[in-house]
Amino acid sequence: MTDAWDPTTYGRFADERRQPFHDLVSLIGSRPIGTAVDLGCGPGELTRLAADQLGCTSMTGIDNSASMLAKSEEHAGGGVTFRFGDIGSWTSSADVDLVLASASLQWVPDHAGVLRRWTAGLRPGGQLAVQVPANAHMPSHTLAEEVADTEPFRSAFGADGPPPDPVARNVLEPEVYASLLDDLGFVEQHVRLQVYPHVLPSSRSVVDWVRGTTLTRFQSCLPAEVFAAFVEAYERRLIEVIGERSPHFFPFRRILFWGRLATSS
Repeated sequence: MTDAWDPTTYGRFADERRQPFHDLVSLIGSRPIGTAVDLGCGPGELTRLAADQLGCTSMTGIDNSASMLAKSEEHAGGGVTFRFGDIGSWTSSADVDLVLASASLQWVPDHAGVLRRWTAGLRPGGQLAVQVPANAHMPSHTLAEEVADTEPFRSAFGADGPPPDPVARNVLEPEVYASLLDDLGFVEQHVRLQVYPHVLPSSRSVVDWVRGTTLTRFQSCLPAEVFAAFVEAYERRLIEVIGERSPHFFPFRRILFWGRLATSS
C-alpha cells in the first residue's frame, strides 16, 4: 500500500475540521499540561495549537503517514516534536499527563484494547481526550462502499475486496465509550454526540472532503488511473442521491469524549 494522505487535500476544509478539535481541547482541564501526546497528529498545525493553548511543557505528535509528518515539521520546536508511530499500539510507562486523539482512533480496531493501552500511559490524574467521526450511515460513506463493490473496481482490489469503512467497523456508540471510561478508572468524564452543520460550496465539494479522509483507503491500494475512475463513478452516484446544490448543507456527526483519572489509587 502507498501513503495516500495528502496534507493539501486534507487541508481544503481546515476551518471545518478545526472546530471539533477546538471543542475537544476545551474539555481539557487542570492547565497548564506538562507532558502530552497527540496520537494521529496529521500535518501538525493543530498539535502546535493545542500545545500553545494548554501550556504544554512537552507535546509529541505521532502519525504513521510520512507525508503528513513531513508537513508537521513546520510546527516543531518549543517543546513540540513529531515522530512516526502506530497509534493503535502506542503506550507509555504512566508518564503522560494528556493523551489527545482527534479524528484518528476510528482508523484502528479494538477500541476497548486501544483505550486500555492509552490509559496505561497516563499518570495519576492524567486526562484522555478523543474525538471520532460517527457518520458511517451517511451517503458520503455508504455510496463509496457501494461503488467500490462494483466492477471494475472490486476486481482491482484483489481477493480481499474493497477495504471496509473504518468508521462503520470500529467506532462504538457514545454510551459504550462512557462505560469504557468508567471501567478504566476515569473518575470524571464527558461524552457527547454532536452534529456539526457544515455548509460547503456545492454538493460536489463532498467529494473533495472525503478524498482527504475516507477515500484514502481506496487510493492506497488502487492504481492511479483506476482510482481516478473510481472517484468519477463515486461522484456521479453521489450527485444522483444527494442532488446538485450550491451551497450544500453537510451535517457531520462526531463523538467527543474526555476523562480524568483519580490523582491517587
